[in-house]
Amino acid sequence: MTNMRALYQEVILDHNKKPRNFGKLEDANRFAVGDNPLCGDNYTVYAVVGDDGVIEETAFDGTGCAISKAAASMMTVRIKGKTLEEAEVMVEEFRRLMTGKLDPDDDHHLGHLTVFEGVSQLPQRVKCAVLPFHTLHAALEGKEEVSTEGQDDPLG
Repeated sequence: MTNMRALYQEVILDHNKKPRNFGKLEDANRFAVGDNPLCGDNYTVYAVVGDDGVIEETAFDGTGCAISKAAASMMTVRIKGKTLEEAEVMVEEFRRLMTGKLDPDDDHHLGHLTVFEGVSQLPQRVKCAVLPFHTLHAALEGKEEVSTEGQDDPLG
């Protein structure tokens, strides 16, 4: 087993067992519900965005597979303190990582989220990993519901 694969498994297991920022965020001023009917993943992503456009708090709740829960957990950690623009860049970069269009060795803003690179080799799991980002994107745009159903592009 390669070091990256071992790290991927360790990170996924850790964030699945002990998700960070898990639970409803009562004072959220942005939120969206995301659904992946193929896997049964369903999450709500919450954010408190300040007047200055900075994401002050973020959280998620719902149910799903280990990949989607770990992705949501790591995403909420990574976007806290970022501007709306920085968060949208991360959403796009993660989508590109999952579709094989971003080399993790190139310059990017994903940090440890690159451990999900291996998911891009499992087409049936890509939508699981992308769902939290898809849902965050919808929340930041003021949409309250999104679904991965029928989408070739996970961020459609």
